[in-house]
Amino acid sequence: MKFSRITRREFVSTTSRVVAGSVALGMMPDALNALSPSLKKRLAMVGTGIRGIRMWGRDLLEAYGETHEFVGLCDINPGRVAFAKQYIGADCPTFTDFDTMIRKTKPERVIVTTVDGTHHTFIIKSMQHGCDVITEKPLTTDEMKLRSIIDAQKKAGKDITVTFNYRYSPHRTRIKQMLMEGRIGRVTSVDFNWYLDVYHGADYFRRWHRLRESGGTLLVHKSTHHFDFLNWWLDSDPEIVHGFGALEFYGKNNAFRHTHCRPCPHKAKCQFYWDMTKDERLMNLYAKNEQYDGYTRDGCVWKEDIDIFDKMAVQIRYANNVQVSYSLTTYSPYEGYRIAFNGTKGRIEAWIHERQPWPMNDYHEIQVTDNFGKAEYIRMPQGGGGHDGGDVLMMDTIFRNPGTRDPYGRAAGLRDGAMSILIGIAARKSIDSGKPVAISELTDIEAREVRGEM
Repeated sequence: MKFSRITRREFVSTTSRVVAGSVALGMMPDALNALSPSLKKRLAMVGTGIRGIRMWGRDLLEAYGETHEFVGLCDINPGRVAFAKQYIGADCPTFTDFDTMIRKTKPERVIVTTVDGTHHTFIIKSMQHGCDVITEKPLTTDEMKLRSIIDAQKKAGKDITVTFNYRYSPHRTRIKQMLMEGRIGRVTSVDFNWYLDVYHGADYFRRWHRLRESGGTLLVHKSTHHFDFLNWWLDSDPEIVHGFGALEFYGKNNAFRHTHCRPCPHKAKCQFYWDMTKDERLMNLYAKNEQYDGYTRDGCVWKEDIDIFDKMAVQIRYANNVQVSYSLTTYSPYEGYRIAFNGTKGRIEAWIHERQPWPMNDYHEIQVTDNFGKAEYIRMPQGGGGHDGGDVLMMDTIFRNPGTRDPYGRAAGLRDGAMSILIGIAARKSIDSGKPVAISELTDIEAREVRGEM
């Protein structure tokens, strides 16, 4: 048995050599932009929920404000977008009409952080106005909307960045590196189980995600992260998907319910009662602006209009003949995932805890076992910042070093976003029909044994 520990410094050194080369050649366009405010990149954002105002708003300006500026913020809720401007610290006008914002402010890039079911509208309009797009995952929620995005991108020729931040975390990149090096030979199958706990998992059933028309079910909204992992790690595209799923915990599966938590008469006996009044930021962003659109951030997890699944299992066959068994559970006592890659020479496996009711380590562990008995344990330090350090590394790539070559191919575009959601869309359709669904039934994008550009 062999044990090794890779330090943060060693990992950063290994994965950042190409960046050093760019600096040596003087390829620092952002440094030139910083010399003159007039050269700042012009950004606009549509959708000012918590994700938008925090990561894509305040955090972005704090880290990249010398080279980027917001020229407009847009949301259908005037109170929410007004609070967003103040919270972000942006010096720009606010709008409730997207087209008006684009015409008046003329941004170079639009950041889309709206409800998933509306992503396609703002992605397409942005490109038609001559803007590149940065969109939160998922790219969109069904195959028709995807086709309209692809058609619009072909006509406009603009760039679409899909923000798969998890790819950038050191732990996931280390797994990618080992697979690229053939550490366990040719991968033949993958076991992948993701667990959302009774805090984070339940929150999806309080919010707009509980409605299929808004989020496409968690097979699209949440699992797009996980399916993108698989596509990226396996360097192939999916061909056939068979899904199983049900709603058997949340929603109608309870004896009592109310509209939302704050006025609920069942607070004393409901284990899922959530006191939003303890979070000043959420109260200012959502509760104080309910009169504009009626949206309640602390919705009841037992509402009968919930029409998504809370347990899901998916079988996937890839073009390179890798078989995947995947599951997502939304009411677990802890949060994280287990994954195992089975190869012709061995097995890579990891059990990642993102939240748990017992003390956590300051590292993630990867176990590599060779056929016939040899094992190695690799300890990866947990990354600092959101998504195990992935947020900062991804945003550096987008806003500071966009042209830097990455040997791991972590930057994600239109094809990546498309193939990840197509698995979730196919799984959803399979659950509804009871039959396997071929990806080719949903798109004319050809599944490739080894992935490439569209």
